[in-house]
Amino acid sequence: MAPRRYVRTYYRFPLNYPVIFGGAPFVGEGVLTNLSLKGCSVTCDREVLCGSDVRVSMLLNHELPALPVELGTIKWVKGHQFGVEFVRVPLEAQQRLNHRLRIELIDWLEQRHRSNTPESSQSQNGPA
Repeated sequence: MAPRRYVRTYYRFPLNYPVIFGGAPFVGEGVLTNLSLKGCSVTCDREVLCGSDVRVSMLLNHELPALPVELGTIKWVKGHQFGVEFVRVPLEAQQRLNHRLRIELIDWLEQRHRSNTPESSQSQNGPA
């Protein structure tokens, strides 16, 4: 039987914010490269172990205080980039995360709407 393919449930928004992460044997700094309701990807200057538990503090939109993820699991590692699945996020942090993702979704939808201008629709559908 073939292994099941991993499929994300939530869309990950491409972002670029500072992040601090740490597990039992390590602490590091990096850059958050994308974010969803249940996880994120981080690029850093060190390698981490897949399956490790980790705490993450994200400085979303450079707003203080940092948004804390009390417990996450490193789900994949590719060189100096890794993905974290959020396991435990405090309620206030979850509300801030929801708010940030709503803003990102609105921006994404507005950009998508602007790219579907009437001129581009006419060229795709032919003359009216």
